Amino acid sequence: MKHKLSIITGKPGRADVYQQYTGRKKVILLLLSLLTFVLAVFAVNAGAIDFNPYQVLMTILGQGSSVSHVVIWNIRLPRVLAGIIAGAGLSVAGCVMQNNLRNPLASPSTLGIANAAAFGANMAIIVFEAGSIQSTSADAVVINNPYMVAASAFIWSMAATLAILMLAKLKGFSPEAMVLAGVAIGSLFSAGTIIVQYFAQDVKVAAVVFWTFGDLGRASWKEVIIMAGLIGLALGYFMVRRWDYNALDSGEETAKGLGVNVERVRLGGMFVSSLITAVAVSFLGIIGFIGLVGPQIMRRIIGGDHRFLIPASALMGALLLLVSDTMARTIITPVVLPVGAITSFLGAPLFLYLLARGQQKR
Repeated sequence: MKHKLSIITGKPGRADVYQQYTGRKKVILLLLSLLTFVLAVFAVNAGAIDFNPYQVLMTILGQGSSVSHVVIWNIRLPRVLAGIIAGAGLSVAGCVMQNNLRNPLASPSTLGIANAAAFGANMAIIVFEAGSIQSTSADAVVINNPYMVAASAFIWSMAATLAILMLAKLKGFSPEAMVLAGVAIGSLFSAGTIIVQYFAQDVKVAAVVFWTFGDLGRASWKEVIIMAGLIGLALGYFMVRRWDYNALDSGEETAKGLGVNVERVRLGGMFVSSLITAVAVSFLGIIGFIGLVGPQIMRRIIGGDHRFLIPASALMGALLLLVSDTMARTIITPVVLPVGAITSFLGAPLFLYLLARGQQKR
């Protein structure tokens, strides 16, 4: 009846408006998916040894040369997949943190969670001997026990998360104060990392500093599988909670009136976000600004509906990290720059632009 009425009056009905609303967002998600796929193919081709798409396809099908098999299967494919998985996870973690804390500046890096996870990883490598030192600078640290490193990074990142949530609950911190508390906690864990490194051997300090730079090249198939499993489960959890996050956008009182257990949703979101951060940092090192900039870009493009914002943030994070890593590998070939430095170099001015644009709209 409503559809017939819209035809008679010439005005779109509610169902038509809703379909246009969701259709536009689905198109954006499709375009982001295609762009990420194209960039992934380009990233596999790019490097010190150039391959064309046909050679890559033949190698994946098992018909390439021995050199292409080693380079693509053992080096580039794990690197590209690690970038997609870690970028998606960090971006969605930032998206959920920004929603849970109702602060657009919230992210694993600004809240000090990344620094806490890095401290835990340093403890595992230096104190508990979870990493072995290599003689070549190309691979200064090899993680012998990735489970120990990930567990240590997760424990300390959760300690930082719980400290922020307890300060917010007991002292009634505002969202702005929570970010400042995160900065202070991040400084605390950075100091702890320096102290741990101070008492370590010189070779280990150099190796751990190199590890902290952030590098997708250290991810093997084992790390890719672990990250894919844990981050995939985390993204599934966030999608299950998408309606709760939409309710939180309207304020705590409104969310409670809709039957949302705000404390449980917030604690669960921060817990799972910390897990993502711990896994990414423990395997790849510190990668900044992905969790801050990715959700901000997509929120302005696709809106605040978390049914679409969560997958869009994941795709944008994967895209940003792939772009950064491809630039790190190709700017001054054959030298590979730390991807963490590239993400910070690109993310800082982009975030300042988004912040300035947001202020102009007020």
